[in-house]
Amino acid sequence: EQHAMGILRLQERQRVRLFMRRGAFGRLASLLVYVPRDVYTTELRVKLGAIFTEAFDAASVEFTPMLTDSALARIHYIVRANDKLPAQVELAALEARVAEACKRWVDGVNAVLLVAHNGRNASGLEAVVAAFPTAYREHFDADTAASDAAVLCGLSEQHPLALKLYERQGQVRLKTYATQKITLSDAMPVMESMGARVLDEHPYHLAAPGYWIHDWGLQFAQPLDVDRLKFRFEELFHAVWRQEVESDALNRLVLSTELDARAISVLRAYVRYFKQLGFAFSQSYIEDTLNKNPAIAQGLAELFATRFDPAKADARAERINAKVQVLEAQLAEVASLEEDRVLRQFLSTLQATLRTNAYQRGKECMSFKLSPRDIPNVPEPKPLFEIWVYSPRVEGVHLRGGKVARGGLRWSDRREDFRTEILGLVKAQMVKNTVIVPVGSKGGFVLKKAPLASDREAFLAEGVTCYKTFLSGLLDITDNMVQGAVVPPTDVVRHDEDDPYLVVAADKGTATFSDIANSVSAAYGFWLGDAFASGGSVGYDHKKMGITARGAWESVKRHFRGLGVDTQTQPFTVAGIGDMSGDVFGNGMLLSTQIKLVLAFDHRHVFIDPSPDVAASFAERERLFKLPRSSWDDYDKGLISEGGGVFPRSAKSIPLSPQARAAIGTEATAMAPNELLNAILKAPVDLLYNGGIGTYVKASYESHAQVGDK
Repeated sequence: EQHAMGILRLQERQRVRLFMRRGAFGRLASLLVYVPRDVYTTELRVKLGAIFTEAFDAASVEFTPMLTDSALARIHYIVRANDKLPAQVELAALEARVAEACKRWVDGVNAVLLVAHNGRNASGLEAVVAAFPTAYREHFDADTAASDAAVLCGLSEQHPLALKLYERQGQVRLKTYATQKITLSDAMPVMESMGARVLDEHPYHLAAPGYWIHDWGLQFAQPLDVDRLKFRFEELFHAVWRQEVESDALNRLVLSTELDARAISVLRAYVRYFKQLGFAFSQSYIEDTLNKNPAIAQGLAELFATRFDPAKADARAERINAKVQVLEAQLAEVASLEEDRVLRQFLSTLQATLRTNAYQRGKECMSFKLSPRDIPNVPEPKPLFEIWVYSPRVEGVHLRGGKVARGGLRWSDRREDFRTEILGLVKAQMVKNTVIVPVGSKGGFVLKKAPLASDREAFLAEGVTCYKTFLSGLLDITDNMVQGAVVPPTDVVRHDEDDPYLVVAADKGTATFSDIANSVSAAYGFWLGDAFASGGSVGYDHKKMGITARGAWESVKRHFRGLGVDTQTQPFTVAGIGDMSGDVFGNGMLLSTQIKLVLAFDHRHVFIDPSPDVAASFAERERLFKLPRSSWDDYDKGLISEGGGVFPRSAKSIPLSPQARAAIGTEATAMAPNELLNAILKAPVDLLYNGGIGTYVKASYESHAQVGDK
């Protein structure tokens, strides 16, 4: 009767009830469980069976579910004991356990969210909570899910990734929250460069809102204080993922030091500079040396901060001296001579750094003004000042022989040793221009993430962007003049005198960039205005006026006159270095209608025309000269004589026709591109015309290393 009344009172109420009746002999119990119908699942039925097995120490549990149109589902359990059922079973406590088991996971999460939001309805989060997959619900409790849901709701197009480094059951794990799936091949190298070994990965896809959670199990070589490491580790991963920081072995310093992503990037910038100096040790060896000596790496970063952090102005000189003395003592304890050389190179270069923009906010690059004459292992000639610009996207250098010096900025394609190229230009400038100006300057930059050169528009756009970044790095640490007074740049600590003079010019690859340079100058309010970069719309156009080529051609005419040849009326054969889009080469190859351009090459192509038609080839060269950003590949192949062609320098081998072999003076039927260039330089032509400055020609007794050509 009591059970009947209890069941009757339930009616259609959405609540959990448990009724029990023992058998006459104490070996059986009959249990009726009423649960809301939408809660009933096979998983719940099994879970309740396990609860009853434990509570009654049962040998077996049988069940009979009944689902009708009623709002309640009924499950009838028969519990059989091994011998006898326990005499006392707290029915109220057992019913409470059943009610707890019937709670939906989603309800538990929403209850946590209600508490977290002070009872207000967190409707924006409810859709995310409902989308958590079954695998996630099995692994994580309501508190964790509520926290993760809040993180996911914070994702956006501007912030597509969030991170959480945490400990679970004694293991360090990293959760990544993203708006799209993160692939193993992308994420693992980043974590491994940070000293983490990836043991496992559990992805969870929230299909409706389109979010992904990846839970990574990590292992480290040494025990870690996760709470202390958490912020710096997450910040560094974020920066690498956004491609604001490069991924290499230096990132392991985040584990062994207190350095953050920015401080590690400062050390990386110096490592890249040493590579350009031709330092005796490889990049990987330098990185390993810093990782083996974390205390010194920490000290070097602290010395940099002591020298250049504007917020640390108090007793700066005394604190610098103290820091240097500590580092000297630490260096004395380094056992390896090679490691000592590497670390002392850092110390010397840090002390020879005069300015940096590292403490200016929101900069796309880091720039360092250096005194090369105070740095060991710098190749001769050593300029008076040097500015090194570093970012994951572009690297560049500007060498200046004196306080007042002018020279071009080159878009270099020599990523491994572009400083050597720029230094060669400085040497050539000193030889050519010494009568005009005693000292000069030269600069250059390389693209580190360039699109394919075949996509010209994208390639040029990336070049312009990196050129602007390079110029910004130079101007960030250059003094300005306002109403006749020198104004230092903001947030830049200077260890040198006033130095407001910075003038640039066009060079290879930047011939049309003068207006761009002057727009950057105007944005900075730089005192020289449009005099910052010569040329452009307010100056003269190097390519249009062809001053350099005209001067060079007078030398050509004088040379041939001595041989009894008039270059303007008599045909003569030419082998050239350059292409028609270039200033010196393009203008030069149009200064006589009698040129028979038989052979030519630039950094992209090799051009062979064994028996050119003088008039037709002149007209085609003129067309290419007027065509923006032309290359030899744009040459009309129908105008090339038999046996000729245009061949990419990226080819494994270039076939040579009988006519081409005769023009080059070789018996080889095919040559590798570099062998072919060597042969072209020695071809039996009347004139070798070098349309650019480089290390193409050397004496027979010189080695490639002696002329700095890798």
